[in-house]
Amino acid sequence: ASSGHAAQIMAFFPLMSPGDHIVAARKLYGGSINQMTHAYKKFGWEVTFVDFDNAEDIKAALTPKTKALFCESLANPGGSVTDLAMVSEIAHSAGVPLVVDNTLATPYLCRPLEHGADIVVNSTTKFLTGNGTSIGGMVTDSGKFDWNNGKFPSLSEPAPEYHGVKFAEAMGELAYTFYNHAIGLRDLGACLSPQNAFHALLGIETLPLRMEKHSANALAVAQYLEGHDKVDWVSYVGLDSSPYKALADQYLPKGAGAVFTFGLKGGYEAGIELIRQLDLFSLLANVGDIRSLVIHPASTTHRQVPPENLPLVGAGPEVVRLSIGCEDVADIIADLEQALAKI
Repeated sequence: ASSGHAAQIMAFFPLMSPGDHIVAARKLYGGSINQMTHAYKKFGWEVTFVDFDNAEDIKAALTPKTKALFCESLANPGGSVTDLAMVSEIAHSAGVPLVVDNTLATPYLCRPLEHGADIVVNSTTKFLTGNGTSIGGMVTDSGKFDWNNGKFPSLSEPAPEYHGVKFAEAMGELAYTFYNHAIGLRDLGACLSPQNAFHALLGIETLPLRMEKHSANALAVAQYLEGHDKVDWVSYVGLDSSPYKALADQYLPKGAGAVFTFGLKGGYEAGIELIRQLDLFSLLANVGDIRSLVIHPASTTHRQVPPENLPLVGAGPEVVRLSIGCEDVADIIADLEQALAKI
């Protein structure tokens, strides 16, 4: 698809009708929360956000109109790992698919389909392409979900928009994929450009090498920051101090990814000054570039949010988000060291 957000629309399009409902994790990329809170309402789709660490909260949010559960395998900006086996069991007990955004983990670090997920979305803009130049998205179908359970008429009943074909009957395990090819891409028009597809395919060739380097560098940087006297806290699932370390070992055995946040003791002004003093890091709202990126959300991407609400969306005044690149880790740490010294 043409972007990660387009991929999410495509992922839900065969499942949903006006009045239908999605149960989504509260810990999501801010753009996804915005899309689900506002844009989906224009389709008549309702979304309830709950804590996906708590199985009972998920079950309590289910309604007869629920058509999917949605979460991120490794939540942006890297502060939590979803217990995919637990969540998929709840989804399947309710007769609905589990849709997982695997953008931060990538298929190299985490394979959600092997842990019970039914549909996976990725923003190829990030790590899959890897160079920060090309926008794209991807939807992957396991082919294992039974669409003939009475909840998904677009797939099980005659499709008037495609000559009355019953996709589940005619296409079997490829029903969902063929529906999105024949109807989703055609009617929504969210096609990936050939040039961006070419860039993504080139990037994927080096994905294993890059993700190993990203993860090793990020762990070293997180450990360094955790011991710094100007840093209040570090939220990285690869650290032994993370409450998600056991889940990270289970679902992300090759590494915990590149993206995480930390809090500066100096608060808002310290965050702005850190950005000013960094040399190697690029100030960008993107993640997943081969280069190291930094953002201070409270003074940039979340400036429009009332100050009292910033901590609620994970963008408190002290928060800095890093996307650690593939440079020499000593250079990355040296840049942080000199910048922190000037705060």
